[in-house]
Amino acid sequence: MKQIKLLVVILFAAFIFTGCGLKNNEAIVKVNDKVITQDDYDKLFNQTANNPALQMFGLNGKKVDKNSFMYTMIKDKVVNELIIRTLLEDEIQKRHIVVTKQDTEDALNKAIEQVGSKAKFNSVLKEYGISLSDFKKDLVEEVKMKKLVDMLEKVNITEADAKKYYNQNINKFKYPDKVRASHILISANPEEIKEIAKADNKNKTMTEQELNAYVETQMQERLKKAESLLAEVKKDPSLFAKVAKENSDDVESAKQGGDLGFFAKQEMVDAFANAAFAMKPDSISNIVKTPYGYHIIMVTDRKEAGQDSFEKVKPEIMLYLENEKKVKILENFVESLKKTAKIEYVNSEYNPTDMKKMLQQQMSENSAFADQVNEPKESAANKSDKK
Repeated sequence: MKQIKLLVVILFAAFIFTGCGLKNNEAIVKVNDKVITQDDYDKLFNQTANNPALQMFGLNGKKVDKNSFMYTMIKDKVVNELIIRTLLEDEIQKRHIVVTKQDTEDALNKAIEQVGSKAKFNSVLKEYGISLSDFKKDLVEEVKMKKLVDMLEKVNITEADAKKYYNQNINKFKYPDKVRASHILISANPEEIKEIAKADNKNKTMTEQELNAYVETQMQERLKKAESLLAEVKKDPSLFAKVAKENSDDVESAKQGGDLGFFAKQEMVDAFANAAFAMKPDSISNIVKTPYGYHIIMVTDRKEAGQDSFEKVKPEIMLYLENEKKVKILENFVESLKKTAKIEYVNSEYNPTDMKKMLQQQMSENSAFADQVNEPKESAANKSDKK
């Protein structure tokens, strides 16, 4: 059910907008009597391309291959989002929708409550690369959206609706064996240590042998530190949270005294999970080595596999269904606005029709390249036979 909680927080993400402030810059698209500028596009494109979730696709702000499939796909998405923002901003102004400071504070407190705690909320923001100030700005726009939807159609989710969803998605409410644990991490990754050392100008003359010796020394020093901390918490387990706050390299969990909350075995790397699930509550492990470094684990609780009851998850389901319905209403409303809007692509480079043709061409080229790479190669013997 954690996914539902998170979804509730970011459900309106596709429709959040910060307002296309008109700047003295080249117009690329006109929407009715409003203008979308190159500055508007560049700002949103860079925000999108710098999203940590997209780094794996090679998107990194200005360092983007403009001939790539991903670049064109994001470009198409950004232009569409700017048009949606402009249409909705105009509609909100027409309906005189305003958001008070109290509206924003209430929305922020609700978002934190839905995630579970302020610490977890901050962790989610960090994961998505969003600052608290930017999130608050987006919240203002989200509240506007919700007020707009309420004007369009009243949404009423019943207990019967929630029960139906629960029965049809029962596996979502089942959970495996879990443990609750805290840990102290002393970072110790040989490759990471080596890369950091190589990046330091004073080590430029190091030979590979010297570099390896340096890495080994660092690993030993960090192991000694972990062993010293282990001795301290073994002697007095009540100090575990204090020691974690002061020494753990896992910054986020350190703030909570090393607490990781409840987790299933598959959520952690094997060495860590195997150690934690072999322990009893209120016990402390020896040093556990993982690719992240040296861990000291303290298991604080265990929970057997089970299933959340309908009564327990009913409020979350009803909120999820309510937001899902509101998003659908908003999507339909946006489509109706698009049909009646006068949209002119001043710069043809941003015309969706041309971008879709480019995407099809890039997909075709990628497919041809993949077929060429995967084509079985003839053996030397077969080639010889054909001669």
